[in-house]
Amino acid sequence: MGSVLKPNGQCYGFLNINKPKGMTSHDVVANVRRLTGIRQIGHTGTLDPFAEGVLPICIGKATRLIEYLEDNKAYLATVQFGSNTDTYDIDGTVTQTFDKKVTRAQIEDALKDFRGEIEQLPPIYSAIKVNGKKLYEYARKGEEVEIQPRHVTIEKLELKTFDEILQTAQLEVKCSKGTYIRSLAFDLGAKLGCGAHLSALVRTQAGRFTLDCAITLQKLVFDDVRSHLINPLEVLPLKQLEVTESEFAKIKNGVSFKRDGLNNEEFLLLTRENNICAIGFSMDNIISLKKVFV
Repeated sequence: MGSVLKPNGQCYGFLNINKPKGMTSHDVVANVRRLTGIRQIGHTGTLDPFAEGVLPICIGKATRLIEYLEDNKAYLATVQFGSNTDTYDIDGTVTQTFDKKVTRAQIEDALKDFRGEIEQLPPIYSAIKVNGKKLYEYARKGEEVEIQPRHVTIEKLELKTFDEILQTAQLEVKCSKGTYIRSLAFDLGAKLGCGAHLSALVRTQAGRFTLDCAITLQKLVFDDVRSHLINPLEVLPLKQLEVTESEFAKIKNGVSFKRDGLNNEEFLLLTRENNICAIGFSMDNIISLKKVFV
């Protein structure tokens, strides 16, 4: 943490940002661009404006490493029973209300059907593309479109608290990439026959980035951004291989090289003096390069 990484003389790395409510993920990226003066900045997974929590930000050439990060997620989700909204969350328009009240025991029992590998329909108000067009574009125009279910994995789904009077429940969720917590809330309400939508959402983990280590945008305003940069070597789940000076020279020229005694590896993180040189792969003791960072 805090090291300034400079492949080709440019600062790069990850920031673990605690996104506040009311901002889009794009707003956060724009703020970091303004603070750093760096244009090449991205994020690893959108959080809706009403949601808050972990939003990993990629600085400089770290944007080329997003695909290698772990993509499991964890959330604290607050579900409001008794009504559905068109967006499946608190920002949407109420489409249906229900008189039925649910109990803690009923919720606990219903949650059993949502653990493990499940099929889930994404919300119509989402950025998934169908025929080259985002789903929310169909929704805004009132156009019908067929939405295909997705296979997702719910590793953990536990009821943390339940207010029987307010009919609100807080759920702890650990899930795979592509899981829509909004859909989970809607489907839970449908299962219980009382309707439901997501009223609050906090992402507590994204891969190896956790909420307890996240920083606010306000803190970045007063601190040197570089002091909060996370070296990609700390968060990439790939086998690391320190290269020699002669191997480093070959990497700079984009040339494969031989290293005896290697297992075949689909991905290798090639390093030199605590910096990433390249992403490569090994086969029959030959290391070939996928992406070069020097």
